[in-house]
Amino acid sequence: MPSHEELSDLLDPANTVLITVECQQGVVGPAAALPQLARAARESGVLDNIARLVTAARASGVQVVHAVAERRPDGRGANRNARLFRAAERLPVQQLTGTDATRLAPEIEVAEQDLVVRRLHGLSPVQGTDVDALLRNLGCRTLVVTGVSANVAIPNTVFDAVNRGYTAVVPSDAIAGVPADYTPAMIRHTLALVATVATTAEVLACLRRTPGAGPGLRPG
Repeated sequence: MPSHEELSDLLDPANTVLITVECQQGVVGPAAALPQLARAARESGVLDNIARLVTAARASGVQVVHAVAERRPDGRGANRNARLFRAAERLPVQQLTGTDATRLAPEIEVAEQDLVVRRLHGLSPVQGTDVDALLRNLGCRTLVVTGVSANVAIPNTVFDAVNRGYTAVVPSDAIAGVPADYTPAMIRHTLALVATVATTAEVLACLRRTPGAGPGLRPG
C-alpha cells in the first residue's frame, strides 16, 4: 500500500479523474442481467464505496466520468467475436440504449458536471471511445478506476490507461467481480503490478481537500 503522502501526490485534484465502470442498473441494479455480479457489488459495499468516492471527488474538484456499456436494439456495431458477447445476447436483461438498464444505479447520482461516455462495442471503456481524448483535454495524469467487473472491464480499463501513460489508482473495495474470492486474487496478482492499490478510506482521506475547486484548478 502507498503512504498517505505518496497517494496524496498521485491524487492531486488538478490532474486526477475518477471513472465508474458499468455501474448501471442493468449490471448492478436489483434486476440486473447477471444477478451474482450485482449481489457481489451490493452486498460487499462496493456500490456504497463508489458513491462515497464520487461525492468526495466532486467536492475536491476531481472530474467524474461514468462509463456505460449499451447496445442498439438491432445489435449493429456490437461485438460477436467472443463467447462473452454471444452469451450477453441471450441474457433476459439487455443493456439497450435509452432503457433503464443503461441508467446509473440509484446509489450513484449523476451530477451536471459529470461526463457520461457510452460504448456500443468492446470490453473496455477506454479503447475506441471518447474517454482517452477527454482525459487528455482534462489534463488527467491519474485515473481512479471503480466499478465492475474485476473479471473483464476493470482490468481492461487499467491496462488501457497504463498503456496510454496514465497512472491508475484502484480502490480495492470499490471494484467487484465473481466469484467473490476472484477479486482480491486479481488485485494481488495482476492489478497490483500495474496500478496503485489503496482502500476507499485511504483515497477519501486524500480527496478531503479544499472543497469547490473546479477541474484543472489546484486548491490553495
